[in-house]
Amino acid sequence: MKKLLVVLPIAVLFLACGHSRGPMANATIDSTSGSTAKGTVHFQDAGENGVEVVVDLTGVPPGVHGFHVHEKGDCGNNAQNAGGHFNPNGMVHGAPDAVSHHAGDFGNVTADDKGEVHTRFTTHSISINTGTNAVVGHAVVLHGNPDDLVSQPAGNAGPRIGCGVVTLANAVASVNGPTMFPARRTT
Repeated sequence: MKKLLVVLPIAVLFLACGHSRGPMANATIDSTSGSTAKGTVHFQDAGENGVEVVVDLTGVPPGVHGFHVHEKGDCGNNAQNAGGHFNPNGMVHGAPDAVSHHAGDFGNVTADDKGEVHTRFTTHSISINTGTNAVVGHAVVLHGNPDDLVSQPAGNAGPRIGCGVVTLANAVASVNGPTMFPARRTT
């Protein structure tokens, strides 16, 4: 019994450290004037695997919409205060998988016929809260039209219909490492 009391805490500590993930952040998306889009965007540092982004939105017009991180953390004036796409490396606009693209170029998300977006993806273009590509303090913007992924400087994605500022999240420790959100389905 004495050995079990010594081994058990060490095993729990080992498992927790072995499965821990890095910092987390989130943005609460609110609609701009004339829109009903709202929801959440969660960012989870996955170490060498990049940053996992989980998007859950409702009230979005069905169809494809440009989805980006913008340079400023200000959603005022119908998200116009958010400025252009987050681009700390001075790249040209492009698809998220293109060699050259803004750090904030997340491409498009698709709302189903109920106006919902539930998707997740991983990116190596941003970090959570360290370095020049840190997403904390920037705005996430949902656009009214698709990003064409080629037009300069920002993909011709139309009006800004939703916006939220990314903030660092408080992690909840568990045996499997910190968690902030449950598993979501991917579209």
